[in-house]
Amino acid sequence: MSIHEKYIKRCVQLAKNGFGTTYPNPLVGSVIVHNNKIIGEGWHYQAGKPHAEVNAINSVSDESILKDATIYVSLEPCSHYGKTPPCSDLIIEKGIKKVVIGTIDPFAKVCGAGIQKLMNAGCDVVVGVLEKECQELNKRFFTFHTKKRPYIILKWAETLNGFIAPESMPERKPIWITNLYSRQLVHKWRAEEQAIVVGSKTVIKDNPKLTIRDWAGQHPIRIVIDRSDQIPEDSAILDQTVKTIIITSSKHKKESSNQLIYENVNSDNNLIEEVCAILYKHDIQSVIIEGGAKTLQAFINQNVWDEARVFIGKTSFGSGIKAPILKRDLISEDKIMDDTLRIYYND
Repeated sequence: MSIHEKYIKRCVQLAKNGFGTTYPNPLVGSVIVHNNKIIGEGWHYQAGKPHAEVNAINSVSDESILKDATIYVSLEPCSHYGKTPPCSDLIIEKGIKKVVIGTIDPFAKVCGAGIQKLMNAGCDVVVGVLEKECQELNKRFFTFHTKKRPYIILKWAETLNGFIAPESMPERKPIWITNLYSRQLVHKWRAEEQAIVVGSKTVIKDNPKLTIRDWAGQHPIRIVIDRSDQIPEDSAILDQTVKTIIITSSKHKKESSNQLIYENVNSDNNLIEEVCAILYKHDIQSVIIEGGAKTLQAFINQNVWDEARVFIGKTSFGSGIKAPILKRDLISEDKIMDDTLRIYYND
């Protein structure tokens, strides 16, 4: 491992501290090195708050040595005024002449402009150190800005004999396939993503809250695809305690509020394409598609997904609703007590 890779790796580690709290901004870490010693570190932890480079510079006790130091940052420093001033300007102002960057920022207002500004100011700039790792760190941010849609994670649990749910359910509540530890992991995932998407049948049968209960974090935006306006008025997702978007093709357009938003789609168009356009309009960079089988299969059939997380529980149903069919090579498989978790990527 080269010296640049060593410090960019540390930038990536620091950036992960902001996982789930920086939206709509990317995860960024920064390290400042002088005479092969780290003298400052920082990461971006919330939109509107100081960026990673600012936090790293502010953590340096003696700013007089910055002119002889190297600043490392996992993502290209910004060059535009948003909620905070440009980081590239601050680097130049502090006299830092050596800048090492993991990867270019795909955001249109940056996209090489930060690097160019630094070079124009006489900085020695190195770009592309551990580039793949830095892009993986911000796969949600990169997907949103390059594909104009969120990073899409498919998630479901199925029985040993391949069912996602029983055929009929006596009550409007979930029937669990996985153990408590797997369910806690799902709540951790919810805290890391911006939104959850389910179909109307899931709401009708399970009456889920789609909130975080077994982990700490901000509740994701709840999104329901309910084209026929079928979900009951007493459904938990309509309680307006968490921002919720109902996607419908009903002719009777309902009035939206701050917490409950109705978006209409054209039933004759490509539904998945329209759903992605609505999510993009609402600046949603990542979603977990949590069900049901029909909704999950629709995203699979349209090949509009990035990652799949599939639990195999130890239970079996005599009959029921078949789990989605996903024809991809398995990336990894782990045990969570008596459950199996399989991960797939759509490369």
